Amino acid sequence: MEKPHLNRAHVLELLAHMIRIRKFEDKCAELYTQQKIRGFLHLYDGEEAIAAGVIPVLRDTDRIVATYREHGHALVRGVSMSSVMAEMYGKAEGCSGGRGGSMHLFDAKTEFFGGNAIVGGGLPLAGGLALADKMTGDDRVTVCFFGDGAVAEGEFHETLNLAELWDLPVLFVCENNGYAMGTALARYESQTDIRAKAASYNIVSETVDGMDVVAVEAATRRALATIRDTGRPYFLECTTYRFRAHSMFDAQLYREKSEIELWREKGPIVRFQTWLLENDLIHENDVSDIDARIDAEIAEAVAFAEAGTWEPVEDLEEHVLGPQAPEIVPKEPSGQTVEMTYREAVKQAIREAMAQDDRVFLMGEDVGAYGGCYAVTKGLMEEFGENRIRDTPLSESGFTGAGIGAAAAGLRPIVELMTVNFSLLALDQIMNTAATIRHMSGGQFSVPLVIRMATGAGKQLAAQHSHSLEGWYAHIPGLKVLAPATIEDARGMLWTAIEDPDPVLIFENVMLYNRTGSIDTAAGAVDISRAIVRREGSDVSLITYGGSLFKTLEAADVLASSGINAEVIDLRTLRPLDDATIMASVAKTRRAVIIDEGWRSGSLSAEISARIMEQCLWSLDAPVERVCAREVPIPYPKHLEDASIPQVASIVATVKAQMGV
Repeated sequence: MEKPHLNRAHVLELLAHMIRIRKFEDKCAELYTQQKIRGFLHLYDGEEAIAAGVIPVLRDTDRIVATYREHGHALVRGVSMSSVMAEMYGKAEGCSGGRGGSMHLFDAKTEFFGGNAIVGGGLPLAGGLALADKMTGDDRVTVCFFGDGAVAEGEFHETLNLAELWDLPVLFVCENNGYAMGTALARYESQTDIRAKAASYNIVSETVDGMDVVAVEAATRRALATIRDTGRPYFLECTTYRFRAHSMFDAQLYREKSEIELWREKGPIVRFQTWLLENDLIHENDVSDIDARIDAEIAEAVAFAEAGTWEPVEDLEEHVLGPQAPEIVPKEPSGQTVEMTYREAVKQAIREAMAQDDRVFLMGEDVGAYGGCYAVTKGLMEEFGENRIRDTPLSESGFTGAGIGAAAAGLRPIVELMTVNFSLLALDQIMNTAATIRHMSGGQFSVPLVIRMATGAGKQLAAQHSHSLEGWYAHIPGLKVLAPATIEDARGMLWTAIEDPDPVLIFENVMLYNRTGSIDTAAGAVDISRAIVRREGSDVSLITYGGSLFKTLEAADVLASSGINAEVIDLRTLRPLDDATIMASVAKTRRAVIIDEGWRSGSLSAEISARIMEQCLWSLDAPVERVCAREVPIPYPKHLEDASIPQVASIVATVKAQMGV
């Protein structure tokens, strides 16, 4: 293990890093009072020794995941001060294009994967980046910074467990400043020894004085040497203190001024600088030179930010989704078909994607040895091995976040969440990271991730396993949401989703898994941007998706016996909605009924209805009608479960009432 060399050049570098952070933060505080920087502003004063001791020891190829108090991390990593300051102003020249601000500094050139405003939210991302390196054999370490407050979050425990379980090369750095916002450690943790929490997962752990830059550097060198030698995680708890408030909004009524002053007396800069001067390692003029150089750099950064440009409002919707996926070229039908179940179609898509692309892997609860809750992945572990078919702990947020990190590092993960209800445990990672990282980073990072989950009612699984929540996810910009209903779509849309540059959620209705059908042996990828007309008609447009498609087609047949010619549209893609296909149908039939297994209030059907009213109002001969789930949690008894979701009879009755039949 290489130890710190405290020669003159090195100690001046360490001191300069810390002074540079402190002066930058002081300037940010000043600019905040002038209302040139807005929003939440979390300053790093007092904690400078951690960034200065850890980051310079890293290799250029190592990755960093930080917290919302990340200005110091970014500066030491090499993100230019001017681009950081411009980002604080919200200018287009900022390191995140002005999209992230103080809490979301990103820089792809320096492998800086941003600050994260969700406490503990960066931990699974770091685990996933390290997982990608583990799987590809890249010799990298991912460093994850977080505060003591994060140790109370489930994502802390989920990620540490995964990191040790899978031997992931992560250096966890807990910046323990004694307070989670305004609550002291002893008031929110029953066990205040944070190092012991990490050690309980069998992770090599140590506590270091985070106010001593030399001690932090020495500990970091030990940690990195261990990680590179073993491939396993390492945990550093750095005890420190923040001299300023939690944020600029914080009146600090929870701690005495005397406490702050006591810590200031042993602050990292005064402590190190005094020791250097007393031991004649540096001289006062060295400090003056550092101050002058940094003052000039700050002045230049402020001028750069002031002169920066505001991104045009016309570009507001940039960096929500990435470039279009490769165009789908339809294959010529072979004329030969094969019978298979929906379940087998999904399995074939996964199998073929994994065979064709080494970047593709699957992970989730019971996907390996068990074969998946709905037997979709049965046998795949024997084919591809435990490295690419990964059984996970019951930690949806942790392994979904790991999938996001692996995707951001260039792999193509497929994450299986057992049911849509369980997905809510991962909603933070899906919404706050997968859906936002492209936007917050100004387009620097993408998440080509596929998340599959079972949805819907009909199997008497009661309320916590039976809901249809896909409309909730269709509300979120930055995601693509699919609901394949046919055998061909179950297979082909998954192929397309894996190639897509954005996170794609696929909802597989539980009542479809056993459904059989024919598929052409040459069937290929399916467009995930278009709805499809499944039945031509002229009297009414029946608009649906997923598990309700075949009920709707059956209802159309029943209506035909009464002389009503219904057109059936299978949405397939719930975000983005294919307005063109919907409106073309409604303009032709002049009536619309939407069938949606989600609850009526705030539903996807309400969104579609609103769009029809906005675009086709003057074409309508009757108000838009909806057939939705009843406003109750899905019950267990079969007769009540059936009554709670759309059925053929309710669809038929609604159409007839609309048409006055």
